[in-house]
Amino acid sequence: MPDADRRTIVAGLGAGLAIAAAGGACAAPRGRKAGYAIVGLGRYAELIMSKFAECDQSRLVALVSGTPEKLARFGEKYGVPESHRYSYADFDRIRDNPDVDIVYVILPNAMHAEYTVRAARAGKHVMCEKPMAVSVAECRTMIAACRAAGRKLMIGYRSRFEPHNRLAIDLAKKGFVGQTRIITADHGFNAQPNQWRLDRKLSGGGSLMDIGIYSLNATRYLTGEEPVEVSAIESTDRSDPRFRTVEDRISFLLRFPSGIEATCVSSYSSNHNMYRVSGTDGWIELEPATSYEGQKMWVRRNGRTEEQQVPAGKGQHAGQLDHFAECIANGTDPLVPGEEGLADMRVIEAIYRSALEGRRISLA
Repeated sequence: MPDADRRTIVAGLGAGLAIAAAGGACAAPRGRKAGYAIVGLGRYAELIMSKFAECDQSRLVALVSGTPEKLARFGEKYGVPESHRYSYADFDRIRDNPDVDIVYVILPNAMHAEYTVRAARAGKHVMCEKPMAVSVAECRTMIAACRAAGRKLMIGYRSRFEPHNRLAIDLAKKGFVGQTRIITADHGFNAQPNQWRLDRKLSGGGSLMDIGIYSLNATRYLTGEEPVEVSAIESTDRSDPRFRTVEDRISFLLRFPSGIEATCVSSYSSNHNMYRVSGTDGWIELEPATSYEGQKMWVRRNGRTEEQQVPAGKGQHAGQLDHFAECIANGTDPLVPGEEGLADMRVIEAIYRSALEGRRISLA
């Protein structure tokens, strides 16, 4: 990450968690799409902004960034007027913008809590990227702030809206391949140097906080249970300059109340994206499982292995954007609320602790 960009991000951390006062609209008025403000205009935000064209219930109405050039470039590209472009310093003025119903926080992990709290106190509903925060304590602060403001909080677990993953959840829970006994989930990529993900002050951790959370979250949504025990081993080459402050690889084992065991891998030095649900009568496998696109599913049942054709539906990114808009319009709870992010962070802290102390950690 260039020094100038790092300074811009770090500067945002100092603004504090208690800046804005309550205000703003409770929900999108009937008859128009819900208005989103995107906070942080990095690579993933670019992808999200392009997906509003696929949305039925959502629209992009405001931008927030510490880089004026990005505000101008994306503002012109997506028709966001200058009056709806904000810096981090004047972000709290967003309370006075009735076009903004939802603030989508797409910032380095260490900034999620601050901007979620500020958005809630400005009277806006909040979509926050995963991981929800860098600690259980921050997650609880975010949930409390949104609850106190009477605003909804949703975490950006896009895979819950991807058709292959939705089908895998349904098949596993219905016992399509018998009773689930084992889940294997492996996620990793070869991380390139000089990015905020490799700076613990901004990321809160290494591969586990970034790509490994897909393995963890998949085990929870495929079982419908919360793990009761975890054990983990970390393997990091500290001579690699990428890993001066964060971990590379963590392997972890989760045990669930029903007896299901999940074996997971999180890595910043190997490329893989898959999971397999093994039951008493066969298995269900996705590879790639949680990528932005290209998911494929295979099912082993009755002695035969076949690729499962999944009907195309709304894309996962547009699906999650519209889902939250519908929840706000209808007064319903999102599929993946703040409590879902808190549940993952609770297990992540236990995984780190197990790897550090070299022992099993009980979550019961």
